[in-house]
Formats: sequence, C-alpha cells, structure tokens
Amino acid sequence: MRIISVLVLFCASLWASAGEVKSPNGKLSLTEQGAGWAVSYNGQTVMELPAIGFESTGVSGKLRFLREVKDDYQMIAGKRLHCTNEANEYAAPVGQEGRVVVRLYNDGIAFRYEAAPGKSGKTRISGISGELTTFRIPEGTHRWMQQWCDGYEGFFPLSTTAKQKAIPSFSGQYKDVEGNNVRWGYPALIEVAPTHSEGGQSVFALISEANIEKGQSASCLYNDGELFRVVQDKKEPATEAMAGHGHTSWRVVIVGTLKDVVESTLVTDVSEPSKIDDTSWIHPGVVSWVYWAYNHGSNDYSIIKKYTDMAATLKLPYVLIDAEWDQMDQLTSNEGKTIEDAVSYALSKGVKPMIWYNSSVGWVDGAPTPKFRLNKPEDREKEFTWCEKIGVAGVKIDFFSGDTQLNMDFCQDLLECAARHHLLVNFHGATIPRGWQRTWPNLLSTEGVYGAEWYNNVPTFTDKAACHNATLPFTRNVIGPMDYTPCAFSDSQHPHITTRAHELALTVLFESGLQHLADRPESFLSQPQEVQQFLGQLPAAWDETRFIDGYPGEYVVLARRSGNTWYVAGINGTDEAKTINLQALALQTSRSKLFADDKEGNWSIISVKDLPSSIKCLPRGGFVIVGNK
Repeated sequence: MRIISVLVLFCASLWASAGEVKSPNGKLSLTEQGAGWAVSYNGQTVMELPAIGFESTGVSGKLRFLREVKDDYQMIAGKRLHCTNEANEYAAPVGQEGRVVVRLYNDGIAFRYEAAPGKSGKTRISGISGELTTFRIPEGTHRWMQQWCDGYEGFFPLSTTAKQKAIPSFSGQYKDVEGNNVRWGYPALIEVAPTHSEGGQSVFALISEANIEKGQSASCLYNDGELFRVVQDKKEPATEAMAGHGHTSWRVVIVGTLKDVVESTLVTDVSEPSKIDDTSWIHPGVVSWVYWAYNHGSNDYSIIKKYTDMAATLKLPYVLIDAEWDQMDQLTSNEGKTIEDAVSYALSKGVKPMIWYNSSVGWVDGAPTPKFRLNKPEDREKEFTWCEKIGVAGVKIDFFSGDTQLNMDFCQDLLECAARHHLLVNFHGATIPRGWQRTWPNLLSTEGVYGAEWYNNVPTFTDKAACHNATLPFTRNVIGPMDYTPCAFSDSQHPHITTRAHELALTVLFESGLQHLADRPESFLSQPQEVQQFLGQLPAAWDETRFIDGYPGEYVVLARRSGNTWYVAGINGTDEAKTINLQALALQTSRSKLFADDKEGNWSIISVKDLPSSIKCLPRGGFVIVGNK
C-alpha cells in the first residue's frame, strides 16, 4: 500500500509539473499560463486569471500536488443538510516566504495565499502588498453582476459589457472618467459559449469569496476594462495580507452547468467547521414580520399582538419584533406595555419572539433605535443575557457599513456572543454570506439582497421584481441564506405585479434559515385554507436541493426535499406567458398538490396523481407542487 501511495504522489507531482492540474473527476482543470492560470471545463477554457500573486512578487514556481481533500459535514440550514466534497490540493511558491494553495473540486476551484511551510508562525509576509489576483471577463460575455454597495442591495442585470453607468445612489463614487462603474460585489455570474459543455449546455462561472476570519476585511472586484481585480477593503483599520492567520480568505470560482452552480456548496465547503459544540437549540423556521406593512409598527403593542396571533394561527414558530420596540412604553395607546410584555405574550401563544437592534456602525444619525447596545463587549454581554433571560429566541442586527475589517470582526463578535446566549442571528443591511453559516450555524440568514422591503421605498421594484426574482437563485442565493422576505399577496407602499402563485413559489425558491413572510395578517388569513396550511408546514431548511430548469432572469424551477416531502417551485421572470417544461423533474411522488394561477390570476389549487410534464405560467406567474416520496 505504501508503494502505491508513493507512486500516486509521484505521478501527481509530475502531472502538476507539466503545467496542468485536475479535479477528482477530471472535468475541471487548471493550466499555468504566463503569470496566471487558465481554468478549463471538459477541455475548453472557461476562465482566465492573467495575474496571481502580489504586486511585489508573483507566483515563482510550478504547482505541486499536496494532498487529497475529503470532507463530510452537517449543516443546520441551507440547500443541503449533509454535505460532502473532495478536491485535489496543489501549491506554488509566491516569493521566498509565501505560497498560493489551490483546490480543484468537481464543481469549482478555491485558492488562497498562505505563509510557506516553515513560515507558518508569521502573521504577515515581508515584501507583500497589493493582491494581484485578476479575472478576465471579455467584452461580449454574458454576465450578471451587481454594482458594489455596502448593503449589497442591487440588481444583477444581464449585460455583455463592463461599461455600465455607475448608479449614483450607492456606487456613483466608483466610476471611471466616462461614468462607468468600476467596483463590483460578489457573487459575479459569467456564462460561457454553449459548445463548451456536453449536451449543448452553457458553462457558467460564479466568482465569490469564503471564510473571512478575525482581522481580515472582505474583498470585491475592481475592473479596468476586461480585467477584474480582487481588492481588499482598505478602510481603517488596515488589513494585512495574512491577517494574523498565516493565510488569506479563499477566492472561490464555482464552475459548471447551471445545475452545478445552483446546487454547489463550495462556499461552505472551504469554510471553517462549526465553532458551536451544542447546536441542539438552533431551529430554522418561518417568521411573521411586521415591517413590510408597518414601517414603524414594532412600537405598537396591538400590532405586535396581531402578528403574534397570525403566527399562532398559521403555526409559524417565530415572530420578529422589528425596530423601535424600545419606544413601546412611550405610546399612550400601549397603556404602559413594554417589549417584555410583547415577548411574554408571544411565548404564551407558543410563538418564539425575535427582536431587532441597530448595529450602530453604519446608519446611526436619524436611524431607528435601539442603538449602541451591542458595540462594547460588556454592553453586548449584558443585552444578550437579558434577551436570553426573558425568552427572546434571536436577534436581527441591522445597518452595517460594508466589507471593512471593523465590520467583519464585529459580526463575528456578535455571532460568538449570541451563541453563548442561545440566540439565533439575522444580519441586515450587511455584507453577503461568506461561509459563516457553517462556522457559526446560529447565523440563519443574512439580507445582502434587494428584497421585498423595497416595495416600501421606491417604485422601481414593481416592474423589475419578476426578472430579479428569477435571477437570484443563480446569483446571490447560491452562496448562502438570503433574507429576501418573500410572499406578499397584497401591496405595500408600492404595488407588486407578480401573481399569487409567483409570490408563494418564492418561499421555496429562496433559501433562508429564517424565512420572513412579508404580508399583513389579514391578507394571509384571507387566503384559501390550503395556502394557509402550506405556510404553516413550510420548511426553512432542506435535506436536498435539485436544479430542474431555468435561465437567469427568464425562469427557474427548483425541487427541494424536507424529509419525505418534495417542494417543486417555479416562476416566470418575463412579461410574456411561458410554458415551463418539467420533464427533467424525474421525481417519484404519491398524490401531490399543485398551487398555480388560473387564467385571471386567481388561485388554482388542485390535487394531481402524476406530476405534470409542463405548466403554463402567466406573465410574472409561478407555481408550487408539494408531494411525498
């Protein structure tokens, strides 16, 4: 056995020396190309990285085989609870004291910069400054990319050029002389020509980042024409390349068909295992949510009671008491009732309450309260101790200020303290997930998305929502939980023109360990009994997720399994009627229930013995099928 093992290592080393390394299944390969790499899928180049290394020193040697990586772990929430993966790991020197380590998985690549062997005690590497990592995205290539803003609340429009006018409201300062945006947030989805895959399917690459640790800032992409460079956030306090850990975070590129991209768990695969020993208290679930209908309703005891009663009626496990709950006793109509009374009422109804906090590092002046209760360790400890004592199940923390080291450290401090006090966490106004959902599984959701609350703010979302909704399963939601706050049958300040079945489908299509339902109680409780029962039984964690069909911005169909029950959801993202083919579904279920739109846009709810081979969707329509194996 030892002889065989030595031969394997020797052959792998020769393989790497020849300039090409491969994934375990051989479909994905990486070739050294000048100062960088080329990534290929089934022998066709799908992504070029023309520069690897740092400004002071690039890669200074060949990639050599290090080891086989195999991982098997459990998640508490996400697109898949039981995750397995394998990769071939290689390394190449970067200067005298560093190296780049790259893993080739079957569904993508991940790489990071590390201190070289023997230098592992170093917190920084001498002479290193300015990461060079660069991706080439040729003009003419289909891409879905979001202009960077600190809350990652933007659209992913289909484009074939990097020349997109900077949006003044949040990224207008990041522009070239012609006014085009130059700073881009993760994830970035790129399509490759259809001939590059078996069956004529396109190959896609989704660029992101994973495993931010203490002392590190997050990164984003800055472009100069076709070249998109990874840049760490440079705001104070300054971040060192190795950030005290002897390595950077992982740069991640998921590669393959849309099925490969949507089903991938690569972001959590390369993230640190759970830091919480006992996770028995962490329970994903559906939440009744006041803000969409009542922006300032959480200071009103009677409104909180309404949402609590709705949760109890629908058998939802949670109710969120949003901003300004600390002002409850100031309203004369509340007759002296306080947040503790609201929490006690929820618990008496069998509903677990969650409460909102301002992070007080982003929007502070003029922002809602409570503020400055979590910033100092001693204050945070006192507040979370109180939450645990009175029966609060979790906290929603809002208004961070981007990708800085300050924010990254603060988020991890919050997660650690919350875990000590058995509190679930939902980050809002915050950066996107980068794998913390594995490391700190009490983080059940993160906003980082242009979601349904925008119906409150501006009229823009009304016409864009359907296309945006059909893009998110291929972009933002791939990398982690997404608190979009779906499912509105009535209107907020600005109307929605998606259908009822489209809205219901979002509760399945959008993965979030805390699934906040946006609509008001009277709307939910006026829906057919079958819809109410659906919401009361809706899972917020999935044993399995399968991509069935779709194309970003046009339509999408996913199948998710919880126990023995399959939920199949699809939406039409266009303004034209569309017939969605379900022949690829290939599920064996007993009698199922189909939620769809009739011709007038009203509910059509029927039981079906066999799953349909296709469904006709209205413009901006949708459907859900629920059936047991």
